[in-house]
Amino acid sequence: MRLRHLIGAAALALLAGCSSFGTHEALEGQGNATAWNAHKARIATLDGWQIDGKVGIRAPKDSGSGTLFWLQRQDYYDIRLSGPLGRGAARLTGREGAVTLEVAGQGRFEATSPEELLEQQMGWRLPVSHLLWWIRGLPAPDSKSRLTLDGDSRLAKLQQDGWDVEYTRYSEQNGYWLPERLKLHGQDLDVTLVVKTWQPRQLGAGQSNEADPQ
Repeated sequence: MRLRHLIGAAALALLAGCSSFGTHEALEGQGNATAWNAHKARIATLDGWQIDGKVGIRAPKDSGSGTLFWLQRQDYYDIRLSGPLGRGAARLTGREGAVTLEVAGQGRFEATSPEELLEQQMGWRLPVSHLLWWIRGLPAPDSKSRLTLDGDSRLAKLQQDGWDVEYTRYSEQNGYWLPERLKLHGQDLDVTLVVKTWQPRQLGAGQSNEADPQ
Protein backbone atom coordinates (compact mmCIF):
# COMPACT_ATOMS: atom_id res chain seq x y z
CA MET A 1 0.00 0.00 0.00
CA ARG A 2 2.82 2.39 0.86
CA LEU A 3 4.54 1.72 -2.49
CA ARG A 4 1.25 2.44 -4.30
CA HIS A 5 0.94 5.75 -2.49
CA LEU A 6 4.50 6.69 -3.42
CA ILE A 7 3.89 5.87 -7.08
CA GLY A 8 0.68 7.92 -7.03
CA ALA A 9 2.45 10.91 -5.47
CA ALA A 10 5.24 10.70 -8.01
CA ALA A 11 2.73 10.64 -10.87
CA LEU A 12 0.92 13.69 -9.49
CA ALA A 13 4.21 15.57 -9.14
CA LEU A 14 5.13 14.73 -12.74
CA LEU A 15 1.75 15.91 -14.02
CA ALA A 16 2.05 19.14 -12.04
CA GLY A 17 5.49 19.73 -13.50
CA CYS A 18 4.22 19.17 -17.04
CA SER A 19 1.30 21.52 -16.46
CA SER A 20 3.61 24.25 -15.18
CA PHE A 21 5.97 23.86 -18.15
CA GLY A 22 3.02 23.97 -20.55
CA THR A 23 2.22 27.55 -19.59
CA HIS A 24 5.51 28.69 -21.21
CA GLU A 25 5.88 31.33 -18.45
CA ALA A 26 8.80 31.87 -16.06
CA LEU A 27 7.69 34.23 -13.30
CA GLU A 28 9.79 36.53 -11.12
CA GLY A 29 9.41 39.90 -9.41
CA GLN A 30 7.31 41.32 -6.58
CA GLY A 31 3.85 40.00 -7.46
CA ASN A 32 2.39 36.57 -6.77
CA ALA A 33 1.35 33.91 -9.26
CA THR A 34 -2.24 33.57 -8.03
CA ALA A 35 -3.02 37.27 -8.42
CA TRP A 36 -1.24 37.37 -11.80
CA ASN A 37 -3.24 34.42 -13.13
CA ALA A 38 -6.49 36.05 -12.03
CA HIS A 39 -5.50 39.34 -13.70
CA LYS A 40 -4.40 37.53 -16.86
CA ALA A 41 -7.64 35.56 -17.11
CA ARG A 42 -9.72 38.73 -16.77
CA ILE A 43 -7.75 40.75 -19.33
CA ALA A 44 -7.69 37.85 -21.81
CA THR A 45 -11.50 38.07 -22.08
CA LEU A 46 -11.09 41.40 -23.90
CA ASP A 47 -11.40 40.63 -27.60
CA GLY A 48 -12.23 44.15 -28.77
CA TRP A 49 -10.84 47.62 -28.15
CA GLN A 50 -10.20 51.03 -29.59
CA ILE A 51 -6.97 52.81 -28.76
CA ASP A 52 -5.86 56.36 -29.49
CA GLY A 53 -2.30 57.29 -28.64
CA LYS A 54 1.20 58.02 -29.84
CA VAL A 55 4.02 55.87 -31.18
CA GLY A 56 7.74 56.52 -31.34
CA ILE A 57 10.02 54.39 -33.52
CA ARG A 58 13.80 54.25 -33.59
CA ALA A 59 15.54 52.22 -36.30
CA PRO A 60 19.16 52.26 -37.57
CA LYS A 61 18.39 54.57 -40.50
CA ASP A 62 15.17 56.26 -39.37
CA SER A 63 13.46 57.54 -36.28
CA GLY A 64 10.35 59.55 -35.61
CA SER A 65 6.99 59.69 -33.92
CA GLY A 66 3.35 59.86 -34.87
CA THR A 67 -0.19 59.16 -33.79
CA LEU A 68 -1.70 55.72 -33.31
CA PHE A 69 -5.27 54.48 -33.85
CA TRP A 70 -5.99 50.80 -33.21
CA LEU A 71 -9.37 49.15 -33.65
CA GLN A 72 -9.63 45.47 -32.70
CA ARG A 73 -12.72 43.30 -33.28
CA GLN A 74 -11.85 39.74 -32.30
CA ASP A 75 -9.48 38.54 -35.05
CA TYR A 76 -9.92 41.64 -37.24
CA TYR A 77 -7.65 44.64 -36.72
CA ASP A 78 -7.33 48.13 -38.15
CA ILE A 79 -4.11 49.86 -37.10
CA ARG A 80 -3.36 53.35 -38.39
CA LEU A 81 -0.13 55.30 -38.00
CA SER A 82 0.14 58.91 -39.00
CA GLY A 83 3.44 60.65 -39.47
CA PRO A 84 6.15 58.27 -38.19
CA LEU A 85 9.54 58.48 -39.92
CA GLY A 86 8.27 61.10 -42.32
CA ARG A 87 6.49 58.50 -44.44
CA GLY A 88 3.01 59.93 -44.03
CA ALA A 89 0.03 57.81 -43.07
CA ALA A 90 0.03 54.01 -43.01
CA ARG A 91 -2.91 51.69 -42.40
CA LEU A 92 -2.62 47.98 -41.59
CA THR A 93 -5.83 45.94 -41.72
CA GLY A 94 -6.69 42.27 -41.80
CA ARG A 95 -6.96 39.01 -39.95
CA GLU A 96 -4.94 35.81 -39.90
CA GLY A 97 -3.89 34.85 -43.40
CA ALA A 98 -5.02 38.04 -45.17
CA VAL A 99 -3.41 41.39 -44.43
CA THR A 100 -3.37 44.71 -46.30
CA LEU A 101 -1.01 47.66 -45.85
CA GLU A 102 -1.83 51.06 -47.36
CA VAL A 103 0.92 53.69 -47.36
CA ALA A 104 0.17 57.24 -48.42
CA GLY A 105 1.73 58.03 -51.78
CA GLN A 106 3.09 54.50 -52.22
CA GLY A 107 0.09 52.26 -52.75
CA ARG A 108 -1.66 49.21 -51.39
CA PHE A 109 0.14 45.96 -50.57
CA GLU A 110 -1.05 42.51 -49.49
CA ALA A 111 0.50 39.51 -47.76
CA THR A 112 -0.41 36.61 -45.50
CA SER A 113 1.11 38.12 -42.35
CA PRO A 114 1.52 41.65 -40.94
CA GLU A 115 5.16 40.95 -40.09
CA GLU A 116 5.94 40.15 -43.73
CA LEU A 117 4.22 43.30 -44.98
CA LEU A 118 5.89 45.68 -42.54
CA GLU A 119 9.34 44.29 -43.20
CA GLN A 120 8.89 44.41 -46.97
CA GLN A 121 7.36 47.88 -47.21
CA MET A 122 8.58 49.74 -44.10
CA GLY A 123 11.76 47.87 -43.20
CA TRP A 124 10.53 47.12 -39.65
CA ARG A 125 10.76 43.70 -38.03
CA LEU A 126 7.85 44.19 -35.67
CA PRO A 127 5.96 41.22 -34.16
CA VAL A 128 2.44 42.54 -34.76
CA SER A 129 0.85 39.19 -33.88
CA HIS A 130 2.50 39.34 -30.45
CA LEU A 131 1.50 42.98 -30.06
CA LEU A 132 -2.14 41.88 -29.94
CA TRP A 133 -1.25 40.38 -26.56
CA TRP A 134 1.50 42.73 -25.40
CA ILE A 135 -0.70 45.82 -25.76
CA ARG A 136 -3.01 44.30 -23.12
CA GLY A 137 -0.12 43.53 -20.78
CA LEU A 138 -0.10 39.80 -21.55
CA PRO A 139 2.52 37.44 -23.02
CA ALA A 140 1.68 35.81 -26.34
CA PRO A 141 0.52 32.28 -25.46
CA ASP A 142 2.29 30.31 -28.20
CA SER A 143 5.93 30.69 -27.14
CA LYS A 144 8.05 30.76 -23.99
CA SER A 145 8.30 34.00 -22.02
CA ARG A 146 10.01 35.39 -18.93
CA LEU A 147 7.83 37.70 -16.88
CA THR A 148 8.72 40.20 -14.15
CA LEU A 149 5.73 41.24 -12.08
CA ASP A 150 5.29 44.55 -10.29
CA GLY A 151 3.91 45.00 -6.77
CA ASP A 152 0.34 44.83 -8.13
CA SER A 153 0.99 41.48 -9.85
CA ARG A 154 0.88 43.01 -13.31
CA LEU A 155 3.60 42.86 -15.95
CA ALA A 156 6.57 45.13 -15.34
CA LYS A 157 8.87 43.44 -17.86
CA LEU A 158 8.47 40.77 -20.51
CA GLN A 159 11.06 38.84 -22.50
CA GLN A 160 9.73 36.85 -25.45
CA ASP A 161 11.09 35.74 -28.83
CA GLY A 162 14.06 38.11 -28.75
CA TRP A 163 12.08 41.14 -27.56
CA ASP A 164 12.22 43.03 -24.26
CA VAL A 165 9.02 44.84 -23.29
CA GLU A 166 8.89 47.26 -20.37
CA TYR A 167 5.61 48.46 -18.85
CA THR A 168 6.05 51.79 -17.09
CA ARG A 169 2.46 52.87 -16.46
CA TYR A 170 -1.03 51.37 -16.17
CA SER A 171 -4.48 52.93 -15.92
CA GLU A 172 -7.88 51.57 -14.99
CA GLN A 173 -10.38 51.57 -17.85
CA ASN A 174 -13.93 50.33 -17.24
CA GLY A 175 -12.69 48.11 -14.43
CA TYR A 176 -9.70 46.72 -16.35
CA TRP A 177 -6.09 47.60 -15.55
CA LEU A 178 -4.41 48.12 -18.92
CA PRO A 179 -1.01 49.43 -20.06
CA GLU A 180 -0.76 53.15 -20.67
CA ARG A 181 2.91 53.27 -21.59
CA LEU A 182 5.19 50.50 -22.83
CA LYS A 183 8.59 50.27 -24.50
CA LEU A 184 9.65 47.52 -26.90
CA HIS A 185 13.27 46.73 -27.64
CA GLY A 186 14.18 44.32 -30.43
CA GLN A 187 17.04 43.81 -32.83
CA ASP A 188 17.60 47.12 -34.63
CA LEU A 189 14.20 48.48 -33.56
CA ASP A 190 12.87 50.32 -30.52
CA VAL A 191 9.20 51.23 -30.19
CA THR A 192 7.48 53.35 -27.53
CA LEU A 193 3.68 53.22 -27.27
CA VAL A 194 1.71 55.74 -25.23
CA VAL A 195 -2.03 55.11 -24.95
CA LYS A 196 -4.10 58.24 -24.39
CA THR A 197 -7.52 56.56 -24.43
CA TRP A 198 -8.56 52.91 -24.04
CA GLN A 199 -12.02 51.61 -24.96
CA PRO A 200 -11.91 47.91 -24.00
CA ARG A 201 -14.76 45.57 -24.93
CA GLN A 202 -15.85 41.96 -24.58
CA LEU A 203 -17.49 41.10 -27.87
CA GLY A 204 -17.95 37.36 -27.40
CA ALA A 205 -19.03 34.74 -29.89
CA GLY A 206 -21.48 35.71 -32.57
CA GLN A 207 -20.53 39.39 -32.66
CA SER A 208 -19.37 41.10 -35.81
CA ASN A 209 -15.56 41.06 -35.99
CA GLU A 210 -15.17 43.43 -38.89
CA ALA A 211 -15.47 47.18 -38.86
CA ASP A 212 -14.36 50.05 -41.03
CA PRO A 213 -14.80 53.36 -39.19
CA GLN A 214 -14.14 56.49 -41.13
